Amino acid sequence: MDEPKAPKPKPKWWSRPVAARPGDQSSDTAEGAEERTEAAAAQAPVEPVEPVDALMEGRVPEELAPRPLHEPDPYSTPPYGGPGPWAPAPPVQHPVATPAQGTHVPPGMAQAPPPAPGMAQAPPPAPGMAQAPPQTPPPAPGTPQAPPPAPGMTPPHGTTLPPAAGPVPGQSAPAPMPPHPGMTPPHGTQLPVGPADPHRPAPMAQPAPTAQWRGYDPWTVVPPPAAPKTPKTVSRRGAWIAVLLIALVAGCVGGGIGAYAERDNASGGVDVKLPQAPVEKEARAPDSVAGIAASSLPGVVTIHVRGSSEEGTGTGFVLDKQGHILTNNHVVQPAGADGDISVTFNSGQDAKAEIIGRDTGYDLAVVKVDRVSGLTPLPLGNSDSVRVGDPVVAIGAPFDLAGTVTSGIISAKERPITAGGEKEDGSDVSYVDALQTDAPINPGNSGGPLVDRKGRVIGINSAIRAADDGSGLGGGQGGSIGLGFAIPINQGKRVAEELINTGKAAHPVIGVTLDMGYTGDGARVNTKGAGSGPPVTSGGPGDKAGIKAGDVITEVDGVPVHSGQELIVKIRSHRPGDRLALTVKRGGKKRTAELTLGSASSG
Repeated sequence: MDEPKAPKPKPKWWSRPVAARPGDQSSDTAEGAEERTEAAAAQAPVEPVEPVDALMEGRVPEELAPRPLHEPDPYSTPPYGGPGPWAPAPPVQHPVATPAQGTHVPPGMAQAPPPAPGMAQAPPPAPGMAQAPPQTPPPAPGTPQAPPPAPGMTPPHGTTLPPAAGPVPGQSAPAPMPPHPGMTPPHGTQLPVGPADPHRPAPMAQPAPTAQWRGYDPWTVVPPPAAPKTPKTVSRRGAWIAVLLIALVAGCVGGGIGAYAERDNASGGVDVKLPQAPVEKEARAPDSVAGIAASSLPGVVTIHVRGSSEEGTGTGFVLDKQGHILTNNHVVQPAGADGDISVTFNSGQDAKAEIIGRDTGYDLAVVKVDRVSGLTPLPLGNSDSVRVGDPVVAIGAPFDLAGTVTSGIISAKERPITAGGEKEDGSDVSYVDALQTDAPINPGNSGGPLVDRKGRVIGINSAIRAADDGSGLGGGQGGSIGLGFAIPINQGKRVAEELINTGKAAHPVIGVTLDMGYTGDGARVNTKGAGSGPPVTSGGPGDKAGIKAGDVITEVDGVPVHSGQELIVKIRSHRPGDRLALTVKRGGKKRTAELTLGSASSG
């Protein structure tokens, strides 16, 4: 038979179990109070009260009274051992709903609180094994078990609840039961939405929970905030490397574009057209170098000579329409008596030429071409009108470069020079009272014209001072150093006329033999004559002027002479028959002697 159970004590409005504050009373005190309460409840007599009378008196029978929120704790677990006004209210907590057993909890959700101190913690399950639900120790024999709490009721603290069944796959979750009127639903219970109560004020709108509080876990350790990232600074070396890489890439790209453009242009792409001035057809001024060259070049020729033993190249210019051409004697000398001479005109026409006459002492020669039309003779000027500093133009074929034009000025006048002298007998020596010019003259210019600013010939280019060996004047050998010499055109004209008319040239003479080895100042008359003749020709110009053997001639027409070569140059610069005034020194005394130049034919 079942033992009669003592009636349960009637709950009072103040008898709702309240959690005591930790530290208010010891566990032993709480357990003693709990035992005394149960003993008192067991010894209290049962007061039968009729339901009607209870209702009349304002009391509610036990069957109709609401059940307490917490059943009496059969284990007397503090702080709910017994009701009492002295028990403090438990701290307010907001536990997170615990998922069903076996449900996978994603990271970030609330975790179960750690076990109480002194409690053993179950080890984690082995990989691949299901986790066993927590086991609740069975109650002691004879101890009544607490019934499960009613829906909407909060179980007393310490009560073990069976694990909630998880949702069945394929089935929807059961709808939650509405709470009892006046009851507070458990934490985490979803309330159904029903019709609004007209007598109940509308709840205030609450802001939606943020993501910060949805997964709030009071036992989760919050990591410290990460330090702000500082911007990376680029080192100077890295910046230079970046600049160099950019420059390299830009250079490669530019080179590729240039090569592509050039390839397109070479393969018939875009044609490049550069700006250019139009052709100027107007003539140059006649007194300009260009104007002088334009008017003189048609009358200048290039002479090619080939002999039995040697050959050479020189220049000449046209004297008349009959084809007479004036040049230097050393230009045509390699041809000899049976050599070949050819003439090339500025137009490119070639013609054979023959020697009309030549004179070694003057270093002049005349050749002639036949059956050539369209000749352009050059006008002849007057060398006595030339002044130092006058502009001049030299035309010739230096090193066989035909039609070469150079310009300069007259550097000096009446320079007594001797050219040639390669033969032992001195028969090739020429005596020239020359015009000096700085117009460049080189080998091949010999025999070419030296013209003034009006295009008139004032000299024949004949010799240069070479810088190679300093051996003296030559027939255009060596390179130009700005010391060129030309035979005055007055002398050239007279000799050319004589050569054309007679084939020979007449030399002016004074009828004396000079001592070429004399080293004093002036030209001394030899004491011995040449061969068997006397030093002073009897009845000659010198004899008539009273010149004696051993006399020293120091001046000609007031111009000093310092050697025998200078005296010859001065005499040959005149025509036969000209009168000269000579200053003669004899026995330390000077006197003036006047004479008329005689004539001697060239051999």
